[in-house]
Amino acid sequence: MSKKLVAYFSASGTTKKAAEHLAKAVGADLFEINPVVPYSSADLNWMDKKSRSSMEMNDPASRPEIAEQLPNMTDYETVFIGFPIWWYVAPRIISTFVESYDFTGKTMVPFATSGGSGMGRTVDELKKLCPDADWKAGKMVNNASERELADWANKF
Repeated sequence: MSKKLVAYFSASGTTKKAAEHLAKAVGADLFEINPVVPYSSADLNWMDKKSRSSMEMNDPASRPEIAEQLPNMTDYETVFIGFPIWWYVAPRIISTFVESYDFTGKTMVPFATSGGSGMGRTVDELKKLCPDADWKAGKMVNNASERELADWANKF
């Protein structure tokens, strides 16, 4: 049996809830990707072009620093990586996470939450950052039950 990890970034708690349900559904370890500087509600105001999230998303090279590294990434064969969709892609902190470890040969399974948009080009963008991993199609998990999550995730 391969060891599984659910790593996630959650700005408002929605993705955290989905990640917790997913980890329980598939018997995976859980790791929260936290920024060194937490996001305030003003930082998350996507309607303000000068908000932190808007500025990060407008700069493809932006890499917000992660507060804590996972010391045992080599232990995992399958990594479910969760995040809210921002501007039709993963937040830049997910880019930081993907570039922080060697995922060569690992199965990477993105999942996301969103207030209305789909995955967009998210998986294609993540593949560019980590081409030696085995990326699976992403899934929107808004309001998915543990049973639905288990049925989907246990395929990997």
